[in-house]
Amino acid sequence: MNIFITGIAGMIGMHTAKKLASEGHHVIGIDNYNNYYDVTLKIDRAHLIDDLGVKTHFGDLCKPEDWSDLLKGIDVVLHLGGYAGVRDSLEKPNDYINANITGTQCLIQECEKHGIENVLYASTSCVMHGQETPWNEDGLLHHPNNPYGWSKLVNECQFKHSKITRSSGLRFFTVYGPYGRPDMALFSFCDALVKNESIDLFNYGDMKRDFTFVEDIVQGIELIINKISTDLNNYSDIYNIGYGEQVQLTDFVDEIEKQFGRPVKRNLVPMHPADTPATWSDTTKLQKLGYKPKTPISVGVAKFVEWYKSYYKVN
Repeated sequence: MNIFITGIAGMIGMHTAKKLASEGHHVIGIDNYNNYYDVTLKIDRAHLIDDLGVKTHFGDLCKPEDWSDLLKGIDVVLHLGGYAGVRDSLEKPNDYINANITGTQCLIQECEKHGIENVLYASTSCVMHGQETPWNEDGLLHHPNNPYGWSKLVNECQFKHSKITRSSGLRFFTVYGPYGRPDMALFSFCDALVKNESIDLFNYGDMKRDFTFVEDIVQGIELIINKISTDLNNYSDIYNIGYGEQVQLTDFVDEIEKQFGRPVKRNLVPMHPADTPATWSDTTKLQKLGYKPKTPISVGVAKFVEWYKSYYKVN
């Protein structure tokens, strides 16, 4: 298949492109290499997939004239581009409106223009804030408590009311893994440990997350791509992609300390206004497609720390 990925130099984009290309798919994509975090990391991700024949192009979602021609002959679009920082969105809400909402509308219009019916797009567990756990796709959507969550809820509405007949929303749960974002907990905790600095644990450490290793995320994406591209009776839908278990944040930190062989100083601080105390995915719908996450935090954290030490040349 010919697959087009937005945000291809992001962590999920790179890992997904790598897997799809290794299985013989023709993969191209765009990224605007914004300075939300270290651009060097994005460039290095792009180099990794360039070696597999994946073509990455510079492109701003809000400027379709830069990339619209790349959609010719495309079978599936995987839309991962945009801003994804929960806390950051409180500081820069306009960036999230522009990239996540306006950029997504531009993509929808170009897909409609090119007659592309198979589109997967990144949503988030944040849209389900306020539900009782475990969260399933059919629960009532209350009120996301940050602009990032709101932007993704708008994305779901945008696709629902578009002319794209087979769109699939991907509600990701706390993704982590090699080449992850520096603002994510695992990355920032490792940085603090290496620099002998302390870490902040919100809600006084009483936080639970459904930590999902990036390889399990890619497995879920691939299963949905196979479904929408082969089942002509498929209709637009939403899927949770998570590991399916709650992990106490302090247990996650314990695993990091185990890999480094030394402790990190922990500051117990109040809940951040953009946060939620617990997430937990119900992946029953995705399991019907064959989804079986394989990476507990003991394995996933070890893989991340191995990459982190090698990439940054630290111990």
